[in-house]
Amino acid sequence: MSSRHARRLADTGAISRIARGLIDRGSVDRYLQSQRMGRTRAWAEHTAWGAVATLAGQDADWLGMTQASRLRQSLRELTDVDDLLTRTRDRARVRTFEAHRAALPRLREVVAVSNTRALGLTDAVDASMDGYVAASDLDKISRDLSLRADPTGTVTLRVTGFDFERVRALVDTSVVAALDAATSTDPRLRGVGRRALAESLEAYR
Repeated sequence: MSSRHARRLADTGAISRIARGLIDRGSVDRYLQSQRMGRTRAWAEHTAWGAVATLAGQDADWLGMTQASRLRQSLRELTDVDDLLTRTRDRARVRTFEAHRAALPRLREVVAVSNTRALGLTDAVDASMDGYVAASDLDKISRDLSLRADPTGTVTLRVTGFDFERVRALVDTSVVAALDAATSTDPRLRGVGRRALAESLEAYR
């Protein structure tokens, strides 16, 4: 990968820049986990969320009839979890922060947290958080709750520009939890997420 490509990924939020010339290693690891199909193109944000809804058995009514039909056909043809991860990676940009413990209860009120229990996993410890937030709300949330960008932080926010009310309805599904887990840097979580996605694809076919 060229340095120009790396800078472009940082500019778009695909990987996280710590400082001038420095990139967060964790964000690179997550990107690589969702990029293992090489040049497979990612779906647009609204299409990626449409795939989530379809796999979860919900209606992606924001897609046109032709687009929805093509998406269903694509999902029926998918047999590789890596392909699915690559295609859905643009549903959100991952940002990591450090937050004071006292801010976490307020943060949970505005963040849509993935339902890890749907995968048979216990909830995250009280000192950490992983969930989705509307792109339009990120700056205000960061400012009001004094979040500090930190590549090793315990708060993972997945920032999306898609209709957040629809996102909230989808985040509670096992599909979203599996997608998040499958790109984790934790090998155990990654294995659980990948198995769940493989089962979802097989069941859909």
